[in-house]
Amino acid sequence: MAQANYAPTKTNLLRLKNDLTFARQGHELLDQKRNILIIELLALVDQTADYQSRVESALAKAYKALEEAVLDMGKLKVQYLTGAVNITTDITIRSRRVMGVILPVVETEFTEHPPYYSPMGTSFWIDSSIKFFREALELLGKLSELKISVLRLANEVKKTIRKVNALEKIAIPDLKDAVHYIESRLEENERDMFILMRMVKDNLESKRQKMMENKT
Repeated sequence: MAQANYAPTKTNLLRLKNDLTFARQGHELLDQKRNILIIELLALVDQTADYQSRVESALAKAYKALEEAVLDMGKLKVQYLTGAVNITTDITIRSRRVMGVILPVVETEFTEHPPYYSPMGTSFWIDSSIKFFREALELLGKLSELKISVLRLANEVKKTIRKVNALEKIAIPDLKDAVHYIESRLEENERDMFILMRMVKDNLESKRQKMMENKT
């Protein structure tokens, strides 16, 4: 048992009481952290599901538009026209913190240099395809941000739950048992000391009485 590791002294009792107070404060803070992380995690999970659906929709539109352009103009001409598209993409990754957890922030910016080709003899599906692929790329950046954030938060939630459980089910009960054990032993020692002192006092009183009787 935990109390067997501690000598029943007032010094140990004071130290254990301080440790118990600190453990309870740590448990309270970790419990708050866990709740905040779970709320943030659930919100990001909802956003991730939404962006997953939006990405799939954008990609479906983009490939549909590209397919229509190929059917309308032919594969070789579409390949030629797409090769003329001049759009540069700048993906910036920053970070933010949630309860000490570093989460990515992905920003996607596009720089266009039109015109890419003459509108004469081209299908409007080409422009639609470019538009939808651009939207899909921007959404993919946000989706990757959300998925990584969900993974990191989920991992931190697991670690925090383990710490909360360790304090709640092991550390705090052990400290409470140790404090109770030392308090009980100190009280027992005080009772024993009181009885001993009473016995010594009675013995001295008895001897004093005998001495008085002998004098008389």
